[in-house]
Amino acid sequence: MTYYEATSDDPVEHAREVLRIEAESITALIDRLGDNFRKAVDIISSCKGRVIVTGIGKSGLIGKKIVATLTSTGTPSLFLHPVEGLHGDLGIVTRDDVIIAISNSGETQEINALIDNFREMGLFLIAFTGNSSSTLAKASHCFIDVGVSREACPFGLAPTSSSTATLAVGDALAVALVRKKSFTEEDFYKFHPGGTLGLRLLTKVRNAMLVGSETPRVPSGTPITEAVRVLDEKNLGFVLVTGEDNRLLGILTDGDLRRSIRQKTEFNGKKVDDLMTRSPRTIYAGATLAEAIEKMQRHEITTLVVVDNEGRLEGSVHLHDILGRGGTIRMSLNREG
Repeated sequence: MTYYEATSDDPVEHAREVLRIEAESITALIDRLGDNFRKAVDIISSCKGRVIVTGIGKSGLIGKKIVATLTSTGTPSLFLHPVEGLHGDLGIVTRDDVIIAISNSGETQEINALIDNFREMGLFLIAFTGNSSSTLAKASHCFIDVGVSREACPFGLAPTSSSTATLAVGDALAVALVRKKSFTEEDFYKFHPGGTLGLRLLTKVRNAMLVGSETPRVPSGTPITEAVRVLDEKNLGFVLVTGEDNRLLGILTDGDLRRSIRQKTEFNGKKVDDLMTRSPRTIYAGATLAEAIEKMQRHEITTLVVVDNEGRLEGSVHLHDILGRGGTIRMSLNREG
């Protein structure tokens, strides 16, 4: 294994080189994933027990993170410290479990000492190692290659890119299992009932949106100067334009005004309809806040207009409202009891 030699005294350049090395270590794994990875997903998805992950040192720390990710995404998992396993903790392992053993060298004595016990129990062994000819790789039923060409450590000693690569493969495995098992957002919430992310997934748009007079709105045909006054008064960065029966027609944003100013647009005599953006991005009040965030990210916006099935305006939701501006989410939940 090679390691890089510093060509500069600038710590920022050192950091950038580390990131380049670690990024390359991950992308190099892409073409190496194949039938063994697919086999691992199939075995774990049909497992009646749990995934037992074992590793020591940095590999152990990575193993604990993999356990946390698997468990939170619907794959029950436990971490087994190999030394403790040799001294009684092997009792947590059942014949229905699957083993993931992590060792970059594949020659970690404490892990290899457990292999015979795993075999006697008839357990399926998945090896995460960078050494295909190692004891661990040869003893496994499924070898996942997490090897890297070099560490980011300037001495080539401290696990850096190798641990990052292993972590990335662990994430890839967890996500592949999510898809294989058709794990949903609602399932995810069940495992995160007290977390901010869980709250966001559970809460509906109606619980966080601005309604009534809180939402800046003007009717079609309003002079642009009046629309700007309402936009400035509400200070939300936009004003909505509605037509007959409160149907949404468009949105005028701060960005629209800035572009008009740059283009030296004459505002006198202009109506809001002349400058507004037609067909703004919308969402239904019954959608989840997770759906709202995903839509905002996809379209690179921070506001969605809330409409009913007939396109009538019901309110608006801003990213700040989703994140809890002014306690909006909390108060809405309290109102629901």
